[in-house]
Amino acid sequence: MKVWQDKELGGVIIIEPDKFEDHRGHFLEVYQYERYREAGIEATFLQDNLSFSRKGVLRGLHYQYPHQQAKLVFVAEGEIFDVAVDIRRNSPTFGKWTSVILSGKSMRQIFIPEGFAHGFCVLSDTATVIYKCSAYYAPGSEGGVLWSDPDLGIEWPIDAPILSEKDAGLPRLKDILPERLPQ
Repeated sequence: MKVWQDKELGGVIIIEPDKFEDHRGHFLEVYQYERYREAGIEATFLQDNLSFSRKGVLRGLHYQYPHQQAKLVFVAEGEIFDVAVDIRRNSPTFGKWTSVILSGKSMRQIFIPEGFAHGFCVLSDTATVIYKCSAYYAPGSEGGVLWSDPDLGIEWPIDAPILSEKDAGLPRLKDILPERLPQ
């Protein structure tokens, strides 16, 4: 297993699990508690989610507060451009973002700690995205940031994404009340 800590955004970790391939296909451990703890992932995961999307779909940028979630995100099939944005209002990296290409071929993963918004866009014809969450979905804690917020300057590899009505109407980060953002 290879592990990279994001140099800009503390707590964001990229993982590349060991993948064993032969004439039958491949095998890998998607998650193993002790190894991931040794890699710096202290979260206890309580819920797994699966998202299937078509090319050009953009989901996000989503977060929960006050019932925050850390996420471990990977792609079972297809390819996505995945983004994490620091929305902790007292953080020195508030409003900064990082991205990674995740695919079913590489099986690379991203760990996104609490206090970050998360989103992705689909680059392949379709993509199946699975993510482990450290807290249950809490509708009253749901929040989001507009994917195209010019203050964030995310360099999405797509100009006209397919969005849900909800995601299209999300606010810019500067317009979210401070009490609706993690510290």
